[in-house]
Amino acid sequence: MTVTIDENDERTLIAAAQADPARFEELYDRHVRRVYGFVSRRVGNRATAEDLTSAVFEQALARLPKFEWRGVPFAAWLIRIAANALTDHWRKTSRETGEVAAEVPDAGEMDAIEQRTIVFQLVERLPDLQRQVIELRFGEEKSIREIATALQRTEGAVKQLQLRALENLRKGMRHG
Repeated sequence: MTVTIDENDERTLIAAAQADPARFEELYDRHVRRVYGFVSRRVGNRATAEDLTSAVFEQALARLPKFEWRGVPFAAWLIRIAANALTDHWRKTSRETGEVAAEVPDAGEMDAIEQRTIVFQLVERLPDLQRQVIELRFGEEKSIREIATALQRTEGAVKQLQLRALENLRKGMRHG
């Protein structure tokens, strides 16, 4: 699995952006869809999601000089900033409208969000067929038979792909 290559690539991008803020664009391009998806699922309003996503990247750029690599994916750091931006948004909205603020994620929920972000990144790094099997099996809750039909593979081949994918994910979680 190529986790270390991708991790080194991410670290290189971060270091480059810390040295030259103009290089932040590469990190933005790599992560904007994930951050926007996280925010938009929680606010349900496109304009608000776009505004909050923009604010997340503004904060990330401002805080980038202080960012220290600790083995946690950069996306997890961005998601944490996004969760804090959502909390601030909900509190401000509840003050302005008098409505009760939406549930604010606690530390345990933030850790779970961070773990899911790591898993999503690891799944994206899997070889193509392994990634497809994991996405179909666990994302779309398809049976082994349905996956075999969709991928034009035998059920045994799908089980082997799933086993290898899960082993790769376990290794990635241990090293990440």
